[in-house]
Amino acid sequence: MKNRIIILVAAVAMILVSCGGGGSTAGKQKQVTLSAAGATFPQPFYNLAFKKFNEAGGPLINYGGIGSGGGIKSLRDQVVDFAATDAYLSDAELAEMPGEVVHIPTCIGAVVIAYNLPGVTDLRLTPALLEGIFLGNIQKWNDPKILAANPGLVLPDMKITVVYRSDGSGTTYIFSDYMSKVSPVWNAQLGTGKALNWPAGIGAKGNPGVAGTISQSEGSIGYIGYEYAFAQKIPMAKVMNSAGNFIEPALESFSAAAAAEMPADTRVMITNSSNPAAYPITSFTWIILYRDLAYANHTREAAAATVNTVRWLTGKEAQAIATSVHYAALPQNAATQAAELLKGITYQGETLLK
Repeated sequence: MKNRIIILVAAVAMILVSCGGGGSTAGKQKQVTLSAAGATFPQPFYNLAFKKFNEAGGPLINYGGIGSGGGIKSLRDQVVDFAATDAYLSDAELAEMPGEVVHIPTCIGAVVIAYNLPGVTDLRLTPALLEGIFLGNIQKWNDPKILAANPGLVLPDMKITVVYRSDGSGTTYIFSDYMSKVSPVWNAQLGTGKALNWPAGIGAKGNPGVAGTISQSEGSIGYIGYEYAFAQKIPMAKVMNSAGNFIEPALESFSAAAAAEMPADTRVMITNSSNPAAYPITSFTWIILYRDLAYANHTREAAAATVNTVRWLTGKEAQAIATSVHYAALPQNAATQAAELLKGITYQGETLLK
């Protein structure tokens, strides 16, 4: 009899567990896992934000920082739930996608001109100097043109080594978009793009790769996301803006650049702002996803998790995380437009946000 009671109790316990009645396991749902890839420019923000959201009960998000070009390709190949890019898709690129794509701005960052010159921490650069240096026409740090923009600054008789992105990069797109606006010579020779035919210098992969190369190479200069230079304490140049002011990279000067009209599809570049207080190489960065998320083997559960994740990313809690890691928060007009776009995301034609 005693053995029969033990067996009966064990059987009841197994039934309770299988029905979700097993104490601490009650009500638990299988965790959704999302896959995403793209820009390294906002990756420090995304890594922290996705971790916080997951800890609060959100999905587990595997984000691969493979560059904007890689992210766009991954979305085109339909192997991710969403992608990230610092360069919005052109009309031609949108036409190549297998479905309609939506751009959701997530924060504001800047591309800074980072350099390695021991003892030099207050370098000032004009658009003409950036053109000369990155096109390989100014090759020494004590070139008279650099000295003229930096009176009183002692610069070494040292070769300039340009470091650029070797991968398809939104950071390159932002920098080259700015340079094409301020330099007709640049626009004619290199233009704007995620990958360029550089006439001089050495390539490195991702923002981390460029930052690491600069930090280890005296005499070097390159363009990287602000957070990477800030985190590694790499000096950043003040850049002359359209008003003729030398502007230090800072959240305030990034926000000043973002005080611009936001189109309905959010595809806008804010480089070379006319605001006298704006840092000139500033940009939004975007999450891109399909308007209808019923593609490949994506489930409705994953689609709902995707929309909720991106909605949270543009909300106040996540935007506070963005500023904590040195990105500027979205202005209200951009946040409002992002919310409107997310209301139009569907799964098999059914709206996911009510």
